[in-house]
Amino acid sequence: MTLSIVLTFLTFALLRMPLAFALGLASLVGLYVGGMDFAVMPQRMMHSIDNFPLMAIPLFMLAGELMVAAGILQRLVDFANSLIGRVHGGLAHVAIVAGMILAAVSGAAVASASALGSALVPSMREKYGTGYSSAVVASAANLGAIIPPSNAMIVYALMAGSSVSVGGLFMAGIVPGIILAVGFMGLASFISARRGYPLSGGNLGLKHILLQTWRALPILLMPIVVVGGIVGGAFTATEGAAIAVIYALLMGFFVTRQLHLSDLPKAMFNAAVTAAMVGALIAFASTMTFAFTIDLVPILLSSWLQDVTSDPTTFLLLVMGLLILVGMFIESNAAYIMLVPLLAPIALAYGIDPLLFGFLFVMNLVVGMMTPPVGVLLFVMCGISNISLNELMKSAWPFIVFQYVVLGLCMLFPGIVTWLPGVLGY
Repeated sequence: MTLSIVLTFLTFALLRMPLAFALGLASLVGLYVGGMDFAVMPQRMMHSIDNFPLMAIPLFMLAGELMVAAGILQRLVDFANSLIGRVHGGLAHVAIVAGMILAAVSGAAVASASALGSALVPSMREKYGTGYSSAVVASAANLGAIIPPSNAMIVYALMAGSSVSVGGLFMAGIVPGIILAVGFMGLASFISARRGYPLSGGNLGLKHILLQTWRALPILLMPIVVVGGIVGGAFTATEGAAIAVIYALLMGFFVTRQLHLSDLPKAMFNAAVTAAMVGALIAFASTMTFAFTIDLVPILLSSWLQDVTSDPTTFLLLVMGLLILVGMFIESNAAYIMLVPLLAPIALAYGIDPLLFGFLFVMNLVVGMMTPPVGVLLFVMCGISNISLNELMKSAWPFIVFQYVVLGLCMLFPGIVTWLPGVLGY
């Protein structure tokens, strides 16, 4: 049964069928081969998506769409520019800082890439060229899945069950997210100085910084209210997402005053499309996971891995190597849904901290969003900037390598990931 599912899925995936439907058809084939009642499929699908925490994903998506429509990005860019000052590659630094702040608002890398790319690439390409500008923006947008609130972490926590909490994963991403942002800025400075890019940005001035901070303050308070409330136990991730939507509406209507009633249908449609894609993946993959469980795949996989190695570090290296390959070819949400129920329990059996394993799992697939041939952020930036994938990759590879370096550091020094959650009691 398992072999028939895998072969069917790979066949349809290679034929470029949407992964959700490839999962569904593969599950049907598996049920047929296993002689099981097809009625199992709708039952499993309904059970998987009838889940209150899953509501956080469309709500955070809607909050991000509303924030973009409300015109907050220009305030974030002005605020970031006031902090950077006049330096080599100043616009690249502004993009990274703005991406870091937007990450704490949108929770999604693709949404951040669309907003940052549309706003910053036209001005950046005049100074740095299209390839480098697009690579910087893609890297900055990738922070959206690391810095809380992160939709990727919500999906992971949902698929992992009670072994890990959304709030704990959120906190696990803060320190690595800051390291990534600072490292991106250092890399941008090095590349800009080496290539002789001109100085850009304004002169630092306390009055100007205070003015831009005041203008951006309502936006900066949003992640503090939402993430702080989730971590502090005042409300759940789903309730926090609903609060984020209300906050975004208030911001757009009464602070920036750029959000109009006519913008709401488009924002809701975009959020609904993204949420529907994730929901379809979860629903169809649940049947596949059920078939794997009936076929004892988790037990067999666990036994095989423990026969190969009893060392947790070696197990982590094997899983990370697998995820690097998976991230190159499979969309990240599909990878979470297919692999987390299989691998997370095995990690627990090895005694690996579930927060550490969860963060490493998420970050590996997040970097996969920038690796060809199926790096979704690369295609988003190619569409926005109107350049080829080869041209973008020439400038993107240093940022990709640095992200894998940070991933390795988190494996070698787990305290980078676990220290802050531990302080907060996770």
